[in-house]
Amino acid sequence: MNSSGKILLLEDDANLGLVIQEHLQMNGFTVVLRTNGDDGLTEYRRDRYDLCLVDIMMPKRDGFSFAREVRSRDQNTPLIFLTAKAMKEDKITGFRIGCDDYLTKPFSIEELLLRIQAVLRRSRGPSTEKEPDRFTIGSYIFDARLQMLCHGDRRQKLTPTESELLHLLCLNMNRTLERETALHRIWGNEDYFSGRSMDVFISKLRKYLKDDPAVRIIGVHGKGFRLIVDNDPQDAPADSDQ
Repeated sequence: MNSSGKILLLEDDANLGLVIQEHLQMNGFTVVLRTNGDDGLTEYRRDRYDLCLVDIMMPKRDGFSFAREVRSRDQNTPLIFLTAKAMKEDKITGFRIGCDDYLTKPFSIEELLLRIQAVLRRSRGPSTEKEPDRFTIGSYIFDARLQMLCHGDRRQKLTPTESELLHLLCLNMNRTLERETALHRIWGNEDYFSGRSMDVFISKLRKYLKDDPAVRIIGVHGKGFRLIVDNDPQDAPADSDQ
C-alpha cells in the first residue's frame, strides 16, 4: 500500500527513472515518472503532489525552468534537484529558485530516501506539537503550521525550508540559533552546500522581514544566527556580526 506520499519524478534517462521509481514505490511512495520538462509541467498542473524530484538537464524544458514555473504559483510543494551538474554556481542557482535540496549523481537510493523524508518532514510543519507554531515578530505574524508570514494586509506564503528555518529562529528569538543545529535539523548534514543553502534562505528571510526596522536577523560570528526584535529586554547582540 502506497501511503508515504505522492512524488512527481522528472528524469530524462528512462532506465534510471524506472530504477528510482521502483525503489521509491517499494518504500511506500506513489511515483509518476515523466522524461521531459514539458510533460512534467503538464502532469504537475494536472494533479497534486507531495514532492517533485527534478532532473536539471532535460529536453524541451530544463529543471531550472520547470522549478521557476512551479515557484511562480506554488511556494509549498517541495522540490529536490537530481543532477549530474556539480558546479557550485548551479547548486546556488537551484536554491535561489526555491528548491529544498539537491543531489548530485551518482547517489545512493538510501541517501535519496533520507533526503526525501527530511524534506517531507519539513513540508508537513513543526516536528512536535509541543513547540509553539504561531509567533509575533515585531509587526509581523508568523504561522509555522500554515507556513504563512503576515504583515498588515500582506501575506507571504513561505516554502517548507523557509518556514522551518524561520520557525527555528523564532523558537530561539533573541538568542543564537547555532549553525550546526539548524543544518542538521533542516538539511540533515553540515556540508559546504548545505551551509551555502542556509545562507541563501537567511537572505530571503531578511528580505521578507525588511519592512519592520525593529526586526533583524544577524550573524553571530563563528556560531550562527539570531532573530532580533528591538526593544526586547532579552536583546543582547553584543557578540554578533551584521
